[in-house]
Amino acid sequence: MKTIHGICVVKLLNVRHNVRLHSHDVRYGSGSGQQSVTGVTTVEDSNSYWSVRGTGSAVCQRGEPVRCGQTIRLTHVNTGRNLHSHYFASPLSSNQEVSAFGEEGEGDSLDEWTVLCGGIVWKREESVRFQHTATEGLLSVTGEQYGRPIHGQREVHAMSAANQHNYWRAMEGVFMKPSETPGTRDNGSPLHTEF
Repeated sequence: MKTIHGICVVKLLNVRHNVRLHSHDVRYGSGSGQQSVTGVTTVEDSNSYWSVRGTGSAVCQRGEPVRCGQTIRLTHVNTGRNLHSHYFASPLSSNQEVSAFGEEGEGDSLDEWTVLCGGIVWKREESVRFQHTATEGLLSVTGEQYGRPIHGQREVHAMSAANQHNYWRAMEGVFMKPSETPGTRDNGSPLHTEF
């Protein structure tokens, strides 16, 4: 099994509803008014890429495995805003709103999520949960669909109950290999440094 490493770019699939975590520069018309976060069935949409990053207190090094229980930030690649939550009610289900917040990856402590998984590190093939660090809500999809202007997209929210609606799996993306010791490969042989 391959592990998820820091500073990778990934699409996250909600296993129960078969939708990818998605965002775009469309703001909620109620609640926080921040950038909306939804779930989409489309595989090819570039607005579903998220960068896995460390937090201000726990920097994520390139190629370092993400540990179960580690706090991370998920930054939306196309807009530079972080996956965020707070105590606003979500527009459709009245659960806890999830939005995208900040500029160029800079936000606040409400952008931090803890990776909940079964082993020592987050494995790519493993279904995991993301728990909002400040409110303890679990990133979830329960099936509610939006009308205009984001017709058919599913509401993404946080909820306190652990259930089948809050499992996510890493899908398409750019995955970093563990950093190698300069000058050697994993088997100890020297690296070829010429072109």
